[in-house]
Amino acid sequence: MRVTEPGALVAPPEHRAPAGWRPDSWRGLPITQQPPWDPAALERVTEEIALLPPLVLPAEIRELHRSLAAVSAGEAFLLQAGDCAERFSSCTEQGVRGKLKVILQLAILLTYGAGLPVVKVGRIAGQFGKPRSQPTEVVDGVELPVFRGDIVNSPEPRAEARRPDVNRLLRAYHHSAATLDALRALTLGGSADLDQAHAWNQEFVRRTGPGQDYEKVADEITRALRFMAACGVDMNELRALHQVHLFTSHEALLPHYEQALTRYDEKSRAWFDTSAHMVWIGDRTRQLDGAHVELLSGITNPIGLKVGPSTTPEQLRQLCDRLDPNHVPGRLVLITRLGATNVTDLLPPLLRAVNETGHSVVWACDPMHGNTFVSRSGYKTRRFSDILTEIAMFFGVHRAEGTYPGGIHLELTGDDVTECLGGVEDVLDNQLGTRYETACDPRLNAGQSIQLAFHVAQFLRSSAWPAH
Repeated sequence: MRVTEPGALVAPPEHRAPAGWRPDSWRGLPITQQPPWDPAALERVTEEIALLPPLVLPAEIRELHRSLAAVSAGEAFLLQAGDCAERFSSCTEQGVRGKLKVILQLAILLTYGAGLPVVKVGRIAGQFGKPRSQPTEVVDGVELPVFRGDIVNSPEPRAEARRPDVNRLLRAYHHSAATLDALRALTLGGSADLDQAHAWNQEFVRRTGPGQDYEKVADEITRALRFMAACGVDMNELRALHQVHLFTSHEALLPHYEQALTRYDEKSRAWFDTSAHMVWIGDRTRQLDGAHVELLSGITNPIGLKVGPSTTPEQLRQLCDRLDPNHVPGRLVLITRLGATNVTDLLPPLLRAVNETGHSVVWACDPMHGNTFVSRSGYKTRRFSDILTEIAMFFGVHRAEGTYPGGIHLELTGDDVTECLGGVEDVLDNQLGTRYETACDPRLNAGQSIQLAFHVAQFLRSSAWPAH
C-alpha cells in the first residue's frame, strides 16, 4: 500500500463538545495535583491570560489531527519527545535549537530507516508543570513543598522559593510564546533543511558510535539529494525538504491555565485549547468523574491519555468513550507507561478492550516513567536497557495482537547530560552526578536518544504491518 503523506489526507471529522459542556464546567468536580493557589490572585491572573492572543491556531491543531488520523490508520509514526519539565531559563534560542536538533535527528532516522512519515510532537513550549507523588519533601532536614515545575514554583530548597506564585502562570504563557517564535523561525527558516542533516549532529554525539552511524545516514541522504538535483528535480520547489512541522504538547495539569486559553472558533463552531496543539491527561489525573477529564472532553484538540499499570481495561474503555464519543480517528493518543516487566501481562487486555469499542486510536509507548528508580548513589534515574526493553515488548505485543504500535513518547535533551544509566557510553551509577541537570525526572541524552532511534527503526522495519 502506498504510504500517504499525513498532511494530504482528507480532514477527519472533528470532535464536538458533549451537551452541557462549558470551558468552566470542570469547576466543582474532584481535582488532584493542584497547588494551594491564592483564589483571588489566581482569578486575576487567569482573566489576564484569557485576554492574550492564542499560542497556537485552530488550523494548526486540525493539521496535527489529520496527521494523527494517518498514524491511527498505520500510515505514519508518532515521535513525541522533549524535556521532562521545561525551565524558563531554557527558553533561549540556543536551548530551543538544541532540543530541535535531537528531535529532527530521531525523526530522520525513523523516516529513513522505516520508510514512514513521522509526525513530530515536542514536549515543548508549555511543559512547565509536573505532577508529584507527594506534596512535600525533606531537604537537609527541612520539610518543604515539592517542586511542581516553573509554572508553579522554583526548585531552590527554600520555603519562599517553593511557595506557589500565580504570576508564574503569566510567565509560562510568555515563555511559551517566545519558544514558539523560535521554533517557527528555526523550522521554517532553513535550519530544518534536509541538507543540514550533518549540522544537527552535535560534536559530543559525533564521536560516539550512534553519532558515527548517524553521520553515515546523513551521507546517504546527501547523496540522494544530489542525485535528485542531477536528475533535474527542482529542489527549491519541494517544501518538505526545507521545512518541517513540529507540533507542541504538554500535560494539561493546571485547568485554570488551560481554561484561560480555551477559545471558541466561529469557523468550525468548536472549542480549542490554544495553549498547545495537543494536551494530555496524566496517569495521576485521569479520574473519569474528575476535573481534568471533564475539561479535555470538550476541546477539539487531539488528546493524549497516560495509561499506567493501575489502569484497568474497563477504566480505559470508559475513558475512551468519554473523551471520544464520536469515534473520531486520531482524536485519542493512548500513551502506555507500564514498565519493562509489566508490558507483556498488562498491555494485551488493554488493546483488546479498546479494540472492542471501535475507537481508532494512536497507541504510543512511554518507556520512561514506568522504569524510574533511585540508584545507590541517590539519584533518580532510568536504565537505557529497561527503556529499550519496554519499547521492544510494546512492539512485540502489538504484533501478537494484530494492532499497530503507532509511536514513542520520550523524555530527552540535546545536552550532554548523565541522567540515565547505560547506553553506548555506558553511564555508570557513580557518574550520574557528573552532569545531572534535570529539574525533575532523568532524560536520555542526545547520544542515547539516537541509539534508541536506530533500534525503533529496526523494530518498525522488521514488523509486517498491513498498512506498509
